[in-house]
Amino acid sequence: MLIETPTIRPGTTARPTADPSAAPARRRHDDAPDTMALFGRLAGLADGPERDAVRDELVTAWLPMAHRIAGRFRDRGESLEDLRQVAALGLVKAIDRFDPGRGAFESYAVPTITGEVKRHFRDRMWALRVPRRVQELRNKVRVARRELAQSPGSPEPSVAALAAHTGLTEDEVGAGMEALESFSTLSLDAELSAGDDGYSLADTLGAADASYDTVIDRESAKEGLRRLPERERAILYMRFFEDMTQSRIADCLGISQMHVSRLISRSCARVRDEAMGERAGRPGHAVRT
Repeated sequence: MLIETPTIRPGTTARPTADPSAAPARRRHDDAPDTMALFGRLAGLADGPERDAVRDELVTAWLPMAHRIAGRFRDRGESLEDLRQVAALGLVKAIDRFDPGRGAFESYAVPTITGEVKRHFRDRMWALRVPRRVQELRNKVRVARRELAQSPGSPEPSVAALAAHTGLTEDEVGAGMEALESFSTLSLDAELSAGDDGYSLADTLGAADASYDTVIDRESAKEGLRRLPERERAILYMRFFEDMTQSRIADCLGISQMHVSRLISRSCARVRDEAMGERAGRPGHAVRT
């Protein structure tokens, strides 16, 4: 019986057979340099030019990794250059806080830089500022929707399903779903129709407020009311602001109810004529009859 044996060349040693049950070594990225010696040196330096130079060398060495992390967040409404600047800030913070005795720098830097970029989106990218609690609800609802809709053909999860999956109440899920649509805003000048009769969002909102005419009338009548005799001003105040009847006003002033009626009619006509005359004299104001 022939047994095949491995051929070992002279001057070499046999390599041990790999254990298939052994865990594979952690993959190291090309942008993860070996800088433990620099970190050890940095930890032993006091503030000064030499420490700044070593720190700058570490930033330069690890900057490609920070740019790679920033690239994960592209196409989310922020320019890649700005994201790289935010990631670089996170890298500097990681270098300043890293303790070489706690393990590999990459394991510490990656979550630090990622957290800095996520914080940038959370604090700076909302067109309309919303409370932190609502932002957290938005994130929970977004993750739950993605998890419940993983299977192809799965229907859009209901509010009740999202509430059961996240442990939130249905009101909280509703607030989170509203926040999903509130990350960016739409200009009031945005065109909603592409034809010749196109209209903007502002054209669909609001209406003429009828109270504007009331405000104009009141402002127009103020000056005429000030010029009335004191007794006539008092009569108008009691009739229209205290809602007193003409008979009661007559009793208070010791005059007849007929006299009160004539004074009210005459005062109102005078104030109206003065107000309409002033408005007619202003350019761009039409007189209402």
